[in-house]
Amino acid sequence: MKKILLIHTGGTIAMEENKNTGGVNTKETHPLEATISELSDIAEIVVKNYVNLPSPHITPFHMLELASFINEQTEADQYDGLVITHGTDTLEETAYVLDLILETPIPVIVTGAMRSSNEHGSDGPYNLISSVRVACEQQSLGKGVLVVFNDEIHAAKNVTKTHTSNIATFQSPQYGPIGIVTKRGVLFHHTPLRSNRFQVKQFSKNVILLKAYAGMDGELINAAAKSADGVVIEALGQGNLPPATVPAIQELITRKIPVVLVSRCFNGIAQDIYSYEGGGKHLKELGVVFSNGLNGQKARLKLMIALEHTNSHEKLQQLFLN
Repeated sequence: MKKILLIHTGGTIAMEENKNTGGVNTKETHPLEATISELSDIAEIVVKNYVNLPSPHITPFHMLELASFINEQTEADQYDGLVITHGTDTLEETAYVLDLILETPIPVIVTGAMRSSNEHGSDGPYNLISSVRVACEQQSLGKGVLVVFNDEIHAAKNVTKTHTSNIATFQSPQYGPIGIVTKRGVLFHHTPLRSNRFQVKQFSKNVILLKAYAGMDGELINAAAKSADGVVIEALGQGNLPPATVPAIQELITRKIPVVLVSRCFNGIAQDIYSYEGGGKHLKELGVVFSNGLNGQKARLKLMIALEHTNSHEKLQQLFLN
């Protein structure tokens, strides 16, 4: 029987709804305890209650500490797989950071719930069971950190939360899931290309995320530049910005502050196509780094990690092409 490490970090999956006030609150006793006992036919489960935080309280420093905790636990004991329960608001960010920096070779699955433990149709127990099944699956090896939700398996790099309340919220725009969980077994239909891996001991760089809009000027960019070590901008369309932003971007690049561009669009990637002022071709010629399909929140985390190693425009551009 496989031995699976289960790490709880909090979130809706660890909460219950107060029927009198309508508020959803953290429980001291994890509501998945009953489900864990049901998993004994699937795997031997070792539970670690790491933290109990709502996911908006999770910071990149928590993510880095969690990665260290996982490395310590998997070095101290022999596990066949790992499941992390997490709040959904920042789940994709934690999963992506772990995908970039974790050293353990075993399958790592991140899951959560959209409905608290005492709501009708609570999805936490089912997602946990599915995640343990995926963690036990030999084919999960070598695919990086995976997110399992609502019978689907997603790569950490591509998955994002797409709905505020629907249990099918986690999707991978333009890529889709890499596998599914069925009553008969776990089925993978393709394997994602592995991205860069980094060794990171700290997060010392401040990276700002901004979103472009019609009529945007350089005011927000200039404000960000006062304290930022790097800036990520969710640009318009294929990677374009209003011309009034260009002087502020030029100033950042002159000061050796990297500017990474992603698209604010749900699908597609930012590219250097248009040569007008503020167009993607113009911006790339100025020294803006283009990212190959990451969303803004993940590009921010990748830049934070990358800046611990290099500030070279050429090296950053190569890193963000992968």
